[in-house]
Amino acid sequence: MKTAIITGITGQDGSYLAEFLLSKNYKVYGFVRRESFENASESFKNIEKVLDKIELLPVSITDPLHIYKEISKIMPDEFYHLAAQSFVSYHMSDEINIMNINFNSTLYIANTLKELAPQCRIFFAGSSEMFGSPEESPQNETSKFNPKSIYGIAKVSSYYLLKNYRDKDNIYVSTGIMYNHESSRRGNQFVTKKIISTAVKIKYGKASKLELGNLEALRDWGYAPDYVYAMWLILQQDKADDYILATGKLHSVKDFVRTVFEYLELDYKKHVEINPNFYRASEKIPLSGNYKKLESIGWKHTKTFDEVIKEMIDIEIKNRN
Repeated sequence: MKTAIITGITGQDGSYLAEFLLSKNYKVYGFVRRESFENASESFKNIEKVLDKIELLPVSITDPLHIYKEISKIMPDEFYHLAAQSFVSYHMSDEINIMNINFNSTLYIANTLKELAPQCRIFFAGSSEMFGSPEESPQNETSKFNPKSIYGIAKVSSYYLLKNYRDKDNIYVSTGIMYNHESSRRGNQFVTKKIISTAVKIKYGKASKLELGNLEALRDWGYAPDYVYAMWLILQQDKADDYILATGKLHSVKDFVRTVFEYLELDYKKHVEINPNFYRASEKIPLSGNYKKLESIGWKHTKTFDEVIKEMIDIEIKNRN
């Protein structure tokens, strides 16, 4: 039986990954913030179906001694580092905290695994925000990084740190550069979940308007369980490498809104209002990923853009009842 540790196990990706690894007969551990245990019913909502099958450990990923202690006990075969401060701010107001969580944690984890479990295979969750303002579209694994947020800077820093461990120390570590991916477990702070939850409230007479920013902004949206499968698949390859996780297809926020409202038999133009406070300018060159390298190792999509949205709506409605 293989053993895996997941950071960010309570989030969208971490919860799907835990379920997937259990289906592959893994022993699964999750590093979780201590305060999450104080509000377990809400914090562990995504993993409630598998709580009795996994082991959650109260570990601060910014505490190297605590990380060292727990890894020394578990000695994992695979480590999936998904946890991050994921709000993409374009203001450098909280850079110290974001770098501490998003970069220092990567350093502590990789350094500990190098010392205690050098055979462990590591997956790091990168982001399309690493490309920031790209010079080409679609981007591939050799495209130039040009982050424009502290989040993207932290991810790029982690990428090069881990590449150094791979090249100099022969540590098996792969980065998955992940573009937007959605599911019913998407957090409320994300615009996609906001659109769907508000639209469903409008459908049931519990709200009347939806405030959004730039409807013309383009995104490469995929399906979260597909990307979780990709994480595992990447670590099963003979050689560690980096991969783009994307669909290669662009849709606007307006496309997303229109699809949601049409499925609910509503006219979005009657309910959507533009709020300048939410406005985020469109990129001159959009973030869209070329996933041919990932496809070459046997990966493929299972759901279309419309199918992902409809599943999210159906589950949102089910959870209301």
